[in-house]
Amino acid sequence: MIIFRYFCREVLSTTFAVCVVLLLILISGRLVKYLAEVAASAMEPSVMLAALGYRIPGFLELTLPLAFFLGLLLSLGRLRVDNEISVLHACGVSEGKLLGYTLVIAGFLAIFVGYLSLVLSPAGMQRASVLAAAQSARGEMDDLVQKTFYPLRDQRGVIYAGEISSQKGFNDVFLVLPRQSGEGTRAIVVVAKTATQQRNEGGFDHYLSLKDGTRYEITPGRYDYQRTNFSEYGIRLAKKRRYKEDNETALIATRDLFDSQDPKQRIALQWRLSIPMMMFVVAFLAWPLSRTRPRQGRYARLLPAVLLYLTYLLGLNALRGSIESGSVPASVTLLPMHVIFLALAAILIVRGAGVRRNRIWRWWSTRPS
Repeated sequence: MIIFRYFCREVLSTTFAVCVVLLLILISGRLVKYLAEVAASAMEPSVMLAALGYRIPGFLELTLPLAFFLGLLLSLGRLRVDNEISVLHACGVSEGKLLGYTLVIAGFLAIFVGYLSLVLSPAGMQRASVLAAAQSARGEMDDLVQKTFYPLRDQRGVIYAGEISSQKGFNDVFLVLPRQSGEGTRAIVVVAKTATQQRNEGGFDHYLSLKDGTRYEITPGRYDYQRTNFSEYGIRLAKKRRYKEDNETALIATRDLFDSQDPKQRIALQWRLSIPMMMFVVAFLAWPLSRTRPRQGRYARLLPAVLLYLTYLLGLNALRGSIESGSVPASVTLLPMHVIFLALAAILIVRGAGVRRNRIWRWWSTRPS
């Protein structure tokens, strides 16, 4: 039990450190995208952090398999370079027992990743989608503050309201709209007693209805102008950019995917089930890849191992895309890709064990009698 606790602490501490680094990379990438949405007025800054937090379970389910794979490579490589594995062998701890310890750790992490993939990640994506829908339904004037000049989207003008009523109406409105004409830049100045924001039936086109006011059309630097009194005057506001999440199948709860016959939803379910399975596959792959020759160092096989993991992940994504497009039957599932890399790991483990037995046999046959 002492050896298991020591081995578990070494692997999990390295996995946690790698996972934090990978998680920060993914969060920073998503944050850049959200900042672009804020700049395009498709998302309010106040909900950006909430939307980012709801996506963290989805980030974790992607980073944990790679973090566990790299954590195993680094921790096992250090144990081998420092000859701690050899000491454990001398104390009666075999390779099979250490591999069993690795699979136990992989099992606990697979349960955690499975909970993320099947429960927390879809729930977080659903809440992020609710925030996206709420942002799409917001009007341009929802953030207008009374007695403050507020710029309209796309540099279409400036509006000022002396008072905002409880029904989201505006009193004492002053509006300036620049307009290009053949004679140069002209300005439309509207002064109205009241104004209200209205939506069309779809809810995504917004209009500003002004009542009991005067419209002036003037050219800067000239004395002539046009004046029009009106009882009601309306302008169409800039079309709001709709923000939505990337993958719609990620919003569907897992229990609904089990009952669906849609090929895209069926493959989405298989993908969620594949992520916990990846923990065992990378555990088998990391074990032979962590073996290094003397004086090679523990980082010698890190780059080939990462390339092998990327090949594994790209193969899963390619098979998923082929099933979604219909070029591969849905009955194939993602299981063959897991089986291929499990078989590759088994070949590497057997080959490594054979090389080790040959070295022991050569040492035994050449020892002095």
